[in-house]
Formats: sequence, structure tokens, C-alpha cells
Amino acid sequence: MHPFTRSRGSARLTVLGILVTALAAGFGFWLSQRITTPGPAGTPADGLQATLVYPQPRPLPPFRLDGLEGSIGPEALAGRWTLVFIGFTHCPDVCPTTLALLARVLASFDDAPAERRPQVLFVSVDPERDSPQRTAEYAHYFSPAILAATADHARLAPFTRSLGMVYMQTSLEGGGYTVDHSASLAVIDPQGRLTGLIRPPLDPDRIAADLRRLMGASG
Repeated sequence: MHPFTRSRGSARLTVLGILVTALAAGFGFWLSQRITTPGPAGTPADGLQATLVYPQPRPLPPFRLDGLEGSIGPEALAGRWTLVFIGFTHCPDVCPTTLALLARVLASFDDAPAERRPQVLFVSVDPERDSPQRTAEYAHYFSPAILAATADHARLAPFTRSLGMVYMQTSLEGGGYTVDHSASLAVIDPQGRLTGLIRPPLDPDRIAADLRRLMGASG
């Protein structure tokens, strides 16, 4: 399965069960990828340095998330290459590290025409604590260019599942919870299709180089 990130600290292994269905479906998605993706797992294709490209792009089903300035749907992904990362604002390690790296990727395209710049969509999978405003403020700390959204679990579960990602809440000793979630990046093409994924460890220079190659191949 795609790598999970878990907050540091003493976490019990008791899963709250909010997204057991998403976990099972995510496993099935992962298994189908392992069967249909050529080459050893983790080996980039077509000369790419970090990105695994699927044999066929996969259209995303309709979705609607809540952003700071209104809803975010497929139209927000149209016309540009997009990297999608799921996480939450209380994440102490992987989320801020990944968003900082993605900010560097975006900065490397500052000199490109606006229509040739990729974008990043950060989706909080902790709607109980992360409002659209909090999610946006968190993402914009790393780069004001990062799109940010969240939603209730009824919408988050199918959206993350369509990306081959999963998340689940895990109880913490002493009360509270953390969120385990996939740490890979989903690569969405300008037609809004899931084209590939990028697995950790993440290298901003390699990711930027892959995006330039993908944009060049798509004209």
C-alpha cells in the first residue's frame, strides 16, 4: 500500500473504524496497480525520475470539496498539471516537510507563463479540526499558490479512494487522536485524469524535472 504517515508519539493501534471501507477499497486499488503497472514497484517509467505513470490515465469521478473561497471541483484541475497531497494541520512531521518541498517545486516554475505552471492541491482529511480557513492558512504558510480544501468524510472518502489513497483516525493514549494517511502524491493531468503517483522519499528537483517532461510530452 502507499506509504502511510503517522504522527510521532505513543499511539495505540486501535483504529476508530471511520474509514474501514476506504481502507479496503484503497487496498484493492493498490493491488490492481501492482498488477497493471509494468516494471518493478517504485521504478519510474518513460525516463521520469520520480513519477510512476499508469498504463492508462484514469478519469476522476465527480467530486466537490470545500475551499476558502468556495467549492473546489474538477474544474479547478482543468488545464494544468496538479499534484494532490492529503494530510492534516496537526501533523507534526511529514505534512509540513512535504508541503515545504512542494513549495520549492512551485517556486521553480515562477519564471514560466501562468498557464505552464503546475499546481498543488492540499486536502485535509481531518475535517473535525480543520476548517477550510484553517486548512488554507496552513497551506499558504508554505506557499500562497497552494490550493487547499477539506470536506466531510462522506465526500473525502470517495475522493481519496479515487486517487488510490487512504486515511484513518487512530486513538492516542491519554485522549485525542491522530490521522494516518497516504504520503504519496497523486499526479493529475490537465484533463483531470489520474496519470501517476510519486512515492516518498520526495525530491523537489526530480519532481520539477518530471513535471517539465510531462508538460512537454502533453504539448
